Amino acid sequence: MSQVIATAGHVDHGKSTLVRALTGIEPDRLAEERRRGLTIELGFAGTTLPSGREIAFVDVPGHERFLATMLTGLGPAPLVCFVVAADGGWSAQSSDHRDAIAALGLDQGLLVITRTDLAPDRTLEVTARAREELAGTGLADVPAVAVSARTGEGMETLREVLDEVVAGARTPDETADVRLWVDRSFSLPGAGTVVTGTLGAGTLRVGDELDLVGAGQARRTTVRALQSGGEDAEQLGPVRRTAVNLRGAEAGSIHRGDALLTPGAWDLIGVVDARVDVRGALDDLGAAPAELVAHAGTAAVPVRLRPLGGPHARLTLDRPLPLRCGDRIVLRGSGEHPLLGGALVLDVDPPVLTRRGDAARRAAALAGIGADGDAAGIILRHGAVPSGRLVRQGVRLPDPLPEGIARAGDLLVDREAQVAWSRRLAELVDAEHTARPLSAGLPLKAALDALAARRDDARTGTRAGTAGPATPPLPAALGPALLPSLLRAASLVERDGRLVDPVRAGGLGQAEAAITRLEERMRATPFAAPEAEELAALGLGPEQLAAAARQERILRLPGEVVLLPAAAALAMRELARLEQPFTASTARQALGTTRRVAIPLLEHLDRRGWTRRVDAGRREIVR
Repeated sequence: MSQVIATAGHVDHGKSTLVRALTGIEPDRLAEERRRGLTIELGFAGTTLPSGREIAFVDVPGHERFLATMLTGLGPAPLVCFVVAADGGWSAQSSDHRDAIAALGLDQGLLVITRTDLAPDRTLEVTARAREELAGTGLADVPAVAVSARTGEGMETLREVLDEVVAGARTPDETADVRLWVDRSFSLPGAGTVVTGTLGAGTLRVGDELDLVGAGQARRTTVRALQSGGEDAEQLGPVRRTAVNLRGAEAGSIHRGDALLTPGAWDLIGVVDARVDVRGALDDLGAAPAELVAHAGTAAVPVRLRPLGGPHARLTLDRPLPLRCGDRIVLRGSGEHPLLGGALVLDVDPPVLTRRGDAARRAAALAGIGADGDAAGIILRHGAVPSGRLVRQGVRLPDPLPEGIARAGDLLVDREAQVAWSRRLAELVDAEHTARPLSAGLPLKAALDALAARRDDARTGTRAGTAGPATPPLPAALGPALLPSLLRAASLVERDGRLVDPVRAGGLGQAEAAITRLEERMRATPFAAPEAEELAALGLGPEQLAAAARQERILRLPGEVVLLPAAAALAMRELARLEQPFTASTARQALGTTRRVAIPLLEHLDRRGWTRRVDAGRREIVR
C-alpha cells in the first residue's frame, strides 16, 4: 500500500526539516532554496513506515509569494500534513493554507506541532489554537502530534500516527480512468521525456497510450517506462508519486498543469456551474472580482466568474480542463486576501442563460445538486443523452432510473420528450402525405433536421432549472439511434430513406385510371414504351410515374422509358432464341422496339445479372 502526503503551513515552520527527518532525503532541490533556507519549488521525498507502507511527501512552499506553487502541490494530494511551529504559533500563511485545504475539500491527514524544543511550554497552547483554526475544515478532528525534528522527540510517535492515518485513508480506485496532473517535465539522456505527478486513481502500465492535454492541441503519447520512488515498474497503481517516461512528446512542449488522460474517458471542459464556498473577508459572492485564477490539479487558468445567486456561480475558464462533477477548484485573486475560496463542480455542460431570470432559475436548480451531478436534470434538459457521456462527466446514474427516464440502447431518454418527438414526426409525415398524396414519403434527413430544430412556437418552461422549450430539440447526433423507437411510437415506417405512413401510402389516387389504361395498352405490345406525349396526355408526370414504380405497377427505366414489370422476363424469352452472343441491333429487332427502349432495357438486364457483355458490341444470356 502506498500514499502521498502534502505538507502545509506557514513559511519557516519546519515543513522541509520535518520531511528530511522522516525520510533522510533533502526535499529542497534548488541550490537557492538550500542557500536561503526557504522552499521555493515543490520538493519530493519518500520513506517506508514501520508497517511497510510506502509514503511520499510533496513539500510545498509556505511563503505568501509562492501561494500558486503551494496549490499546485496540495491539489492532487489526498492527505495533508499540516505543520505549525511551537515557537511561531498560528501565523498568516497558516490561515492561507487552511483556507486552501478547505477549498480543496481535503479531509484526511494529521496536525504536527514542530520545533517543540524551542518552545516546550507552548505546545498545548499552540495545539489548541490550531484546533480552533481548523474547526469547520476537513482537518478538524485529525490526530495531532508534537515533535522536534532536531532532537528526535516525538518522531517515533509521528511515524506510528502516520501509519494509522495511511491505513485509515480511503481506498483509491485502481480501475478508474487515469488523470495524472503534471507537476514537472524534463528530459533525461538516453530516456527522453519524463513527466511526474501524483497518481490518485487508476493504473498506469508500460505500453499504455495516453492523451496529453494542455494549452496546445491534445496529443497521443505512449508510456515508455515507469518509476516510483526511484524504482522501475511495469505498472503502477494509486496513490503514489509517479515518473512517466513518454514516447511521442517533447519535454519542452509539456508544462505544469498539463495532464495525462485515459483516451476517450475525459471531456475537456471550458464552462462549469459550481457551488462556491467563499473564505476569509469576502462573504458575498456578488462582490467577488470577475477575473480570477482557477486552480485545478496542478493547472492554474484565468477564469471569469458570473454569480448566479446564493453560493452558485458560472465559471468560464480561459482554456478547457479535464474536469468532472465533484471536482474541486480553488479560486484565487490578488491583494490582501488572495484566496477567494473553493468551488465544487456541479455541472460541466450547463445550459445557456439568455433570458431574464435564467440565472436565478439556474441557481435554484443548482441548490438541489450534489457532487454526483444531476443525471435526471441533464437528461430532461437534452431529451436524450448517451450513458457514456454521463460517465465522462462524472455524473452518477441512479439505480433504479428516475421516473420518466427510460433506456433506449446506450441512450437515456426523457419519456415526455420521446412522446413529443414521435408526435412531431407523425405530424411531419402527415403534412407530407397531405401536400403530396403520391409522395414517396418524407426524406429521413428532412425529418431529423426538423426534430433537431428549436421550434419558435414551442411552449416554454423551466423543468429542472432549464430555460427555453420544455421539449428540447432532438440532439442531431442521436437522431439515427432514436429513430426506430420514434417510428414505432408514431406507427410509421422507413422505406428507402423516406418516412411513410403505411395507412396512407397505398394507391395512386387520381393517377389510378391513367395507369390502368397504360397497363392495358402495353399488355398487347409490351416493348412499345409510350412516348412523352402519350404520358402527358394521360396526365402522368414524374411524380405519378415514380409512385406507380414504387408500387411495382410499372418498370421505369432511364430516359423516362416506361414498361410493364413483366417486360424484363418477356425480353429474356425472346433473347434466348437468338444466336449467342447477340448485338443490341439484333435484340432490338427481336423485340420489335426502338433503340430508345432496347438500350436501357438491355442495361437493366445486365444489372440484374440476366445478361452480360462479351465485348464492346455484344451480349449473351447468362445461363
